[in-house]
Amino acid sequence: MSAVVPPDGLSHLRVTFSDTAYIGPGRADLMELIGSTGSISAAGKAMGMSYKRAWSLVQALNSGFGTVLVESSRGGAAQGGAQLTEAGQTVLAHYRSMQDKTRVAIADDVAALRERFDMAGRK
Repeated sequence: MSAVVPPDGLSHLRVTFSDTAYIGPGRADLMELIGSTGSISAAGKAMGMSYKRAWSLVQALNSGFGTVLVESSRGGAAQGGAQLTEAGQTVLAHYRSMQDKTRVAIADDVAALRERFDMAGRK
């Protein structure tokens, strides 16, 4: 699977608050998918990761931020599930806002570098 570089040049923004509390595009995408699917398993599958990996990221988020960001309940197909808590929604919303602001802040520099250098097709 090859990485797709977005046209705005922002492919990775990681915000680190401490050694254990950080959020980047992968964690944010997982949280967003959990919010829309109501399932850690479905969110992980949509991202091409195992349930175990998705669950470990959820545990790391909850532990790192010192509060529950993703709340889950055990159960079968008709029961159980997961959802973002209010704190989780807040973290995700602020992260997406930081991404948007970063895109605007770097747009001129990204354009200048793209104009100056031929980077098409390079890995």
